[in-house]
Amino acid sequence: MQLPLNDNDPVLFAEEGESQYFDRKSARLNPKETARHICAFANASGGKLVIGIEDSGEVTGFKREGARSVEEFEQAALVGCEPVPEVHSVRIPVINSHGENDCILVLEVGASSGHVISRRSDGAVFLRQKDSSGELKHDQVLALEYDKNQRRYEDELQEYSSADDVDPEVMARYKAELGTEASDEQVLKSRGFLRDGHLTNAGVLLFSESPSKFMPWARVRVVRLDGSKMETGRRLNIVKDRTFDGPLPKTIEGAKEFISSQLREFQYLGDDGRFKVIPEYPEFAWFEGLVNAVTHRDYAMSGDYIRVMMYDDRLEITSPGKLPNIVTLDNMKFTRWSRNPTIARTLVEFGWVRELNEGVKRIYDEMASFFLREPAFSEPSGVSVRLTLENSATSRVLRRGDSITSDFGEDVIDNLSEYELAALQYVYGRGKVTAKELADHLGRSVRVSRPALKSLVKKEILEWHGNSAHDPSQYYSLRGSK
Repeated sequence: MQLPLNDNDPVLFAEEGESQYFDRKSARLNPKETARHICAFANASGGKLVIGIEDSGEVTGFKREGARSVEEFEQAALVGCEPVPEVHSVRIPVINSHGENDCILVLEVGASSGHVISRRSDGAVFLRQKDSSGELKHDQVLALEYDKNQRRYEDELQEYSSADDVDPEVMARYKAELGTEASDEQVLKSRGFLRDGHLTNAGVLLFSESPSKFMPWARVRVVRLDGSKMETGRRLNIVKDRTFDGPLPKTIEGAKEFISSQLREFQYLGDDGRFKVIPEYPEFAWFEGLVNAVTHRDYAMSGDYIRVMMYDDRLEITSPGKLPNIVTLDNMKFTRWSRNPTIARTLVEFGWVRELNEGVKRIYDEMASFFLREPAFSEPSGVSVRLTLENSATSRVLRRGDSITSDFGEDVIDNLSEYELAALQYVYGRGKVTAKELADHLGRSVRVSRPALKSLVKKEILEWHGNSAHDPSQYYSLRGSK
């Protein structure tokens, strides 16, 4: 559930799970430690820190024994952070768990657009990722300081723009999501999209009828080709070519509808003798890739646009700009960072973007569940990010699945445990797997994944490769393959 940004409901605070944008702490917390979480939110995308609610959700307020004063927490940013971030504090009356009239404190932390916020006492820098406030290493702090300059782009004004450029349909949808009947200008001003009569870059991208009038590169081009590479001249093999350059919510919707219309379906003969249909790619995988490209591209980088190239054997989504900040090709599956926090947060409110970094990991999981190769992320020329989804293995894998069933029998396959079946499906997509890779895929420990793999070896479905039980390069594959 996405926590409404304009809703200070104590019941919701008690029930809501901690997230990228929300945390709660007991009033017994040392106010100096509060600076850690304020810094983390400010260095990321902002968020709400609620004081007076235990981790269990119990509303204990400030009258519980050992609780610190409300005033100490209200001064936490001023006393504990350098430079002082934008923090708005609100006291909410509640009845605490002992039946007393009490209050909780809501600290609404704004994203710092131009400075890295550190803890004043020791200079430590923290960043909010998923549901925790982690301390950054020296090289990560340097990367954060560099990336802060890029984040200013969202807040810069488009001097030739005005509220007259706003798309009324998108604006009406946004106000419905916020649950407000305020005027368009009031909403835009209160959310930071309109200043001095001009839209910010984020305001233009999200709400103007024609963002490309101000930023010609702010578009998504989708091309369907006949073949596995792009030809030129007389051999030009473009089948369909569409460009989407409206406000981002409409761009996402239009591109999604068009891509969906161009995807193929594969038929295969099921065990019951009937033909069944499987999509070319799992919808979540390609759509999450599209949304990530739109949300996190470097809009300050002119002269290039987002491209979705649909070949016979693969789909490529290329977004201008290298991976942002502390995100790398190696850690992007589990590390979250938003280059455009204002855009990201607004698209969360529209329902297009997920709060946590579950999207990238789920792309991997969805591809594996469809018996496809895992997605490939790359940085062509170091100036863009590309997601490649392959479909070439579909027919071969489905035939292999039929062969496995016939070789080992339905009884064997039907009697596999949940983890054994997941391991077998994962090997279909990758060709081989280690105990650690399977553990990451399952979200469990190696103590769970290794027994499942060993059981499949014992059942003569998988084969183990390695020199010893401690061989770091050991792995498992389908029996008879390498």
